[in-house]
Amino acid sequence: MPPHAYMRPAPPAHGRNVDFHAESPKVPIPHALAEGNGYPDLSDDDGTTAGPRCEGGYMGALDSHARIAVLIPCYNEAPTIAKVIDDFRRVLPDASIYVYDNNSRDDTSAIARAHGAIVRHEARQGKGNVVRQMFRDIDAECYLMVDGDDTYPAEAARALCDPILDGSADMTVGDRLSNGTYGKENKRAFHNFGNNLVRRMIKLIYGYSFEDVMTGYRAFSRVFVKTFPVLSDGFQIETELSIHAVDRHWRIVDVPIAYRDRPEGSVSKLSTVSDGIKVLATIGSLFKNYRPMKLFTLVALVFLALGLWLGIPVVAEFLHTGLVPRFPTAILAASLIFLCGLSFATGLILDSVAKVERKQWELAVYREMDREGRGGRA
Repeated sequence: MPPHAYMRPAPPAHGRNVDFHAESPKVPIPHALAEGNGYPDLSDDDGTTAGPRCEGGYMGALDSHARIAVLIPCYNEAPTIAKVIDDFRRVLPDASIYVYDNNSRDDTSAIARAHGAIVRHEARQGKGNVVRQMFRDIDAECYLMVDGDDTYPAEAARALCDPILDGSADMTVGDRLSNGTYGKENKRAFHNFGNNLVRRMIKLIYGYSFEDVMTGYRAFSRVFVKTFPVLSDGFQIETELSIHAVDRHWRIVDVPIAYRDRPEGSVSKLSTVSDGIKVLATIGSLFKNYRPMKLFTLVALVFLALGLWLGIPVVAEFLHTGLVPRFPTAILAASLIFLCGLSFATGLILDSVAKVERKQWELAVYREMDREGRGGRA
């Protein structure tokens, strides 16, 4: 029985088994910085502190276990972040709301703090870097991730979280496309084309058809989050999440949502061309990592076809005349056939490595389920 087939019993009353009493490594910090950045002075008498600070605790330390955590990665979202926080606070009054500020140059952090969010700062630029740190820092039973641009409805939060909380899904996806609102509201050229292109590529490679692969509105189970290796550092993160969920056979539920375009004064940070190229590169890289035998078999077949196309006439002429008048062509054909065999052998080796990695990942999932108290059927 795969690990994701187990049902979820009542949540444990404690978080991860972490020694919070162990002394953290100390790094120098000027007292002036500690006193002048809007945070309480957490520095010790010797001018050191236990690590980078954030509103609500030290960044990098696991928070206490929460039932629902709302994760909002932000970069210059001052015009919209207040409404986003207030909307989700109204719909999920008991949830912990985290805003991770990714080097904003406006008042995003101050506004978020004023509206009751737990504010953290991630210095490494890029949404993937923010998501990686959020997943490391926060401990919850259900993680609801949403952009801070007020394009996703808070009213759909329960529909996304409930399948996670009742154990019927590992990832829920806020689908903007099924009801047509994204096509009507989105004013950015080529975004629909790019979304459809990525959907079709994932369908071709992995056999799963997402309704909306690029949406930033998703919910995850704790085991999904704690066993997900974030490899990308930018807007490729949504594609990576989708491919990981399909390849690892997590249970996915699409939840149709209404989409609204950014309000006046809010600017998209997504570059259609450069970020689109990065997304396609991520698909290729993950194809190599997750399905190397399939990829290198295709490469081998290309080399084989070219080698036969060039080599068969040379061989036929040799059988007919006993001569090889096109010697360079014969060498090229032989080289292509050699590359065909080399590619196939590479695929076999990498496939064995991928299977070992998959076994290790499955064991990590079992260990995480045991920590959560899901080591057997409910």
